[in-house]
Amino acid sequence: MSDGPAPVLRAEGLIRTYHGESGPAHAVRGVDLCVRRGEFVAITGPSGAGKSTLLHLLSGLQQPNSGSIWLDGECTDTWREARWAVERRRRIGIVFQFFNLVSNLSVADNVELPALLAGVPPKRARAEREVLLAELGMTGKERGMPGELSGGEQQRVALARALVNHPRLLLADEPAGSLDSKGTREVMRLLARFHQRGQTIVLVTHDARLASAADRVISFFDGRIADDAELDTTPSRRPGASEVLRLKD
Repeated sequence: MSDGPAPVLRAEGLIRTYHGESGPAHAVRGVDLCVRRGEFVAITGPSGAGKSTLLHLLSGLQQPNSGSIWLDGECTDTWREARWAVERRRRIGIVFQFFNLVSNLSVADNVELPALLAGVPPKRARAEREVLLAELGMTGKERGMPGELSGGEQQRVALARALVNHPRLLLADEPAGSLDSKGTREVMRLLARFHQRGQTIVLVTHDARLASAADRVISFFDGRIADDAELDTTPSRRPGASEVLRLKD
């Protein structure tokens, strides 16, 4: 890749192997990856390719058998789970396919929780939550419970929760995977909007059409990067996010 902003995230030689009754399963096989500040990177490939495992390694939710990860230039080799948990609150926002909201907490409390855990004063956490929920079209739903919301609304709350601490890096694991076409368009529009403001995003998706909304697409197959291509970003050559999203209708 060309010289530019320093990497927010860098990985070298990542390997993750699971051991089952039928022998070892190689989920991630020697992956090297660099994500620069402000990039929107999509990792796409078939189910079972190892995309989600890779994202879990990059977020510290799983540990590699070998290889190293750098976050903002800092090597994470010696980080234990407690340190990763702190960094996931401070520097890494994560959005999951199935929302992972706390079912017995209100919308407001779900969004504020990571900020409070990170030591943000309650008044500021509340202010951040109000701004995000308003921007995501969720004003008036603050006191509602996750189970009262549609899938698209739950994912918007999950996105607000992931962004409440202004993370340097947003990781999204099939964020539209359990949504209908309308919910998919909503989520992708929101990701595109935050990216336009400088948010660094790594998106895992099996849908190549959604991946085409990113700046850069990594094709992942059998635990390896098969291709890594920067898309043409000139307006006349590249479909806009709205055009890409209409493909989901």
